[in-house]
Amino acid sequence: MTHIAVERNRRRQMNEYLAVLRSLMPPSYAQRGDQASIVGGAINYVKELEQLLQTLEVQKRIKKHNDGEGDGAGESPSPFSGFFTFPQYSTSGGGGGDAHNRIVKPAETTATGVGGTTAIADIEASMVEGHASVKVQARRRPRQLLKLVAGLHQLGLTTLHLNMTTVATMAMYSFSLKQVEDGCKLGSVEEIATAVHEILERIQEEQALVDAKTGL
Repeated sequence: MTHIAVERNRRRQMNEYLAVLRSLMPPSYAQRGDQASIVGGAINYVKELEQLLQTLEVQKRIKKHNDGEGDGAGESPSPFSGFFTFPQYSTSGGGGGDAHNRIVKPAETTATGVGGTTAIADIEASMVEGHASVKVQARRRPRQLLKLVAGLHQLGLTTLHLNMTTVATMAMYSFSLKQVEDGCKLGSVEEIATAVHEILERIQEEQALVDAKTGL
């Protein structure tokens, strides 16, 4: 009887903690009330807050740079340094966006279309319980963000939140995405990263055609 009472009390406390955890998140992160959905949603929400913190840190670095408050230790690092941990696509030039750099391919990455492809942007995707976080560093182009959001939506990924920071010719995007049930065509982080890269490639090609017509 004592064991049953202890177990009942443990479950009651767990339900209370889950209820509090769910109340701290926007409803879109935990639409179902089961334990896995709440914990998974909390993980994604923390990742979103982490991305927001990183974006604010970038903006802080930019402000210091513009105000001439360098640390005096020589050339300052890229404002976006440290933003990526394990990117599926990476340009070795950091903030330079060199289109001839190659993808950094993790040992476990085997998705078709990822290995060996030329990277035109830094892209890192992660996913938990139907929610995906995507970070992108790419050269700024007209209507690029709008085309990214529209392209992801067509593939079954709805944008819940996004942050954008720009420095000179470069832009940093941070997306929080949700898979549309029975409508998402992407099932892994490699597929999501590849889809984002393909959208950026199309944007680059379209802009190249426009520049060629206008003589830029």
